[in-house]
This record gives sequence, C-alpha cells and structure tokens, in this order.
Amino acid sequence: MPRFPSICAAFGVAVMAAAPVFAACEGVAPEQRLQNTFPQDIGRSLDRIVEDGWIEVAVYEDFPPWSWEQDGRPMGIDVDLARLIGEGLGVEARIRMVQAGEMLDQDLLNYVYKGAVVGGRVSNLFLHVPYDVDYACRFDQVVFTGIYAEEHLAIAYRRADYPDKAPVPAYFRYDPVGVENDSISDFFLTSLVGSSADKMHRYASLAGAMAALAAGEVKAVMGPRAQLEAGAAEGIAIHEPPFLGLERSRWTLGLAVSTQHRPLAYAVDDVIAAAIADGRLQRIFAQYGVSYLPAAR
Repeated sequence: MPRFPSICAAFGVAVMAAAPVFAACEGVAPEQRLQNTFPQDIGRSLDRIVEDGWIEVAVYEDFPPWSWEQDGRPMGIDVDLARLIGEGLGVEARIRMVQAGEMLDQDLLNYVYKGAVVGGRVSNLFLHVPYDVDYACRFDQVVFTGIYAEEHLAIAYRRADYPDKAPVPAYFRYDPVGVENDSISDFFLTSLVGSSADKMHRYASLAGAMAALAAGEVKAVMGPRAQLEAGAAEGIAIHEPPFLGLERSRWTLGLAVSTQHRPLAYAVDDVIAAAIADGRLQRIFAQYGVSYLPAAR
C-alpha cells in the first residue's frame, strides 16, 4: 500500500542524526519547492460550497478503519469526519474514494491543487494527510490544516506466545512477524533490525496480516496502531515499544486544501477544533474500536 512509503519519502524515515534547528520554512528558497507556479483558478470557494449545499471530500479507498466501502456505502473514521465537517458547514458531504499514489506529492497534485493529467479533478478537501511543517514548506499551492489526530507505529502480538514480556523489534530476527508489503514496518524490520527473509511475512494489507496473526501463522504484526486495533481478535495485545533507529514512529494527521481557498481551510479547522473539544471526534474513533491519539494543535 503506497501511502506509507509516501510518508517515508515525505518525512525522511531514516537513522536518527543530529540536524540544525530552523524556524518554519527558514532556508527554503522558492526554487527549492516542489511547485511554485502561478495559482490556477481551481476548486470551489467556501461561499460557493455553502451556496451549492455540498462539499466533496477525498479519502483513501480500501483503507480500514479509516475509509472503505461496505455494500457500496462509504465507511470509516475519515468518512464520518468528512460528514461531521459537512454538518459543521451546514452542507452535504460527498465522499470521493481515491487511490493512493506512490508519493504523497502525487496525491496532493491529483486531488488538491491541479488534478490528474487524464480526466482528473480536484476535491474541496483531502483527508488523512500527514502534517509536517518542513514538508509543508515545499508547497505554495496547498494549505495543511485541520489537525485531528496522531498515528503511531505499534506491535500486535499473541499473548500466548509472549506471556511474560511483550516483544520488541529485535525479537523478529528469530520470531515470525507479519507486515504490510512495502510499508514503513517492512522497511524498518528489513533494513534496520535485520529480520531474515524466512521470518518476515509480507501481506497485501494489514488486515491480512492480522488475520494471519489470529490464525497463528505469525507471532506478531507491526504497523500503524489504528489498523492493528481494528483487526485485533481475542488474545491479541498491542503495545508501542521503542523503535530504535527509526526517525519517526508517529505522525500527525490533518487535511489539505488548495491555497486559493484559505477561508474554507479556516472554517474546517474551526469545525474540527469544536468536535475535539466536545468529544464528537473521540466518539467516532470509539465506534470503530480505535484509540483516539490526540495531536498538538
């Protein structure tokens, strides 16, 4: 699933190293940005959205518990958040399921500020966008806002296999572990921990890896905590050990909006802030059996 390599590329998942500290966007010249072209007249303003009575929100497809289709109906945390945003603006939320590209940069281009080359169009909002100041400095046509949660890497494991002590990554040099193919966890265990080929079990999705864990095919699964919790069966525990050598094991989730529509960005951020303050967002997470991990705003 390409959305997690996107995060690797965007945030520089690597061995930790000392680096100078800069103010936001200090030292980022315009010519170093991924795109700094003249803004196109694209998308819809807040006034137009209110007048039309609907807003289109892009979410990733086939991405439980965040967003997926069940019997033709959009489901998931991000889908419910999109509807909450629509209610806060007084309009209908129309859900657009989109494919994840190889890079987050590509997703922003396709769904936020330009549209795909063939038959593409932008949406008014794009949810589940990792928020990072340094990454945001590389864009001048995208506003990153609406911080609503954090996501953490974690390890799910069978209690029967580890009755005395929860496993740490070093265990997986010898114990079988499941990961989603081509993900941060795959990269980390292969490159930094040195898990051998016969101990690494790669699956097309974390849901598949969790099913294998429940069946006893592996002793543990490493991946984003929300997906592990959503797929956990009886007898499965989840914890967050230190991931030594990994620069980032947690990231902030927000949304992306075209920079032409900053009033929309401000209004949506206010809706999310209110939903966090009164507990509505936390209740959405609880409905899907997922821990709400608050993020600094």
